[in-house]
Amino acid sequence: METTLCSSVCMSTLEAPRDFSSLKTRIMERAAELPRRLTQVATYALEHPDEIAFGTVASIAQAANVQPSTLVRFAQSLGYQGFSDLQDVFRSRLRDRILNYDERLEHLRQHDLNATKASVIFGGFSEAAEKSLADLREKLDSIKLEEAVEALARAETIYLIGLRRSFPITSYMSYAFGKLGIRNHLIGAMGGLAQEDVSFASPKDAVLAISFTPYASESVALTQAAAARHVPIIAITDSPFSPLAPLAKTWFEVTEANFEGFRSMAATLSLAMTLTVAVAERRSNPKT
Repeated sequence: METTLCSSVCMSTLEAPRDFSSLKTRIMERAAELPRRLTQVATYALEHPDEIAFGTVASIAQAANVQPSTLVRFAQSLGYQGFSDLQDVFRSRLRDRILNYDERLEHLRQHDLNATKASVIFGGFSEAAEKSLADLREKLDSIKLEEAVEALARAETIYLIGLRRSFPITSYMSYAFGKLGIRNHLIGAMGGLAQEDVSFASPKDAVLAISFTPYASESVALTQAAAARHVPIIAITDSPFSPLAPLAKTWFEVTEANFEGFRSMAATLSLAMTLTVAVAERRSNPKT
């Protein structure tokens, strides 16, 4: 009874975050104590900020598979009077940038009457790639980037885990690491030997794991197995609620824009190649 009363009082005295960065920090701080339905809303909100910014309560609740009242409870749990106050934070963060890209894409579709269908598609994917890169450039933490490079540079062997749509990223990293003389092991699903491959990893090695919604269950399981062996984990994923995030020593949030339902991989590949080349550079010029 006292705990419930204290929680209510503390909740009412919270100062609601007024910018998106502070809001994300608040959500992550409270993630472990949120009830299941509120966690469901939090996950949806961070994965689909544009829908939260511009959707209606009814459409957002339906998409998140919760009742409209749950959205209000979620907002109040973060210190807001109601859901519209929370929504204003998402709008202030996303409105200008998202409308800018959407308007340009709509212009490409409707007004370039001489464009071929292939040209329209190329324009759409180009816009999605630009949007993804702009988002990553804005939120990439340089300190975390240095931490990841340092951990990977120290590793005797870098294990690369990424299945399904993440596999092209890890396979290209493996190719590049090989060309740069850095020992690595690409974990794949071929032959059903992935678990055995990961079992050779030790705390002297490192794992670079990549997975996005819907998270590949085998990628998660392999990363969990490596973490259980105290192997340092570096992760690239798309949400603080990703199952990779709590396993990782350092993790990066990459949100890829999509065109006609197909997601760009431009930002993920840019980050992956940044890590690859930076690790090679660090090994050739170690800090004294």
